[in-house]
Amino acid sequence: MKTLGKREMARLERELVACLTDACETAKAQIVGFSWLTHRHDPEDFPGSLRITWVFEQEADKAAAVASEAKARMLALTRQALEQAGIKLDHPAWHVRFDSEEACAQSHAGDWAKRLQTQR
Repeated sequence: MKTLGKREMARLERELVACLTDACETAKAQIVGFSWLTHRHDPEDFPGSLRITWVFEQEADKAAAVASEAKARMLALTRQALEQAGIKLDHPAWHVRFDSEEACAQSHAGDWAKRLQTQR
């Protein structure tokens, strides 16, 4: 994707947030233990730097979801959200991470900003 100007990046960000919000609400109703999702990216390296993190309450819920058909569902919801936002990625699954509130509390004292900064 070509380098985007500030205005176009802001528009794309709004669209991505709306599409990921829809994916999040769908997943909350379908996937046990799923709580919320977030995304991060570097505007200078977009979309290559895009990371979408699906967050569960407990590590056990995360592990169960990742080992089941729920993982495929989350990846499908991610692909759908990206497509709706007009973001093209060759391998969307490479941009997806799974995490939990429990793990963040244990290793980063619940500081999600710090935790997400350290994840690649």
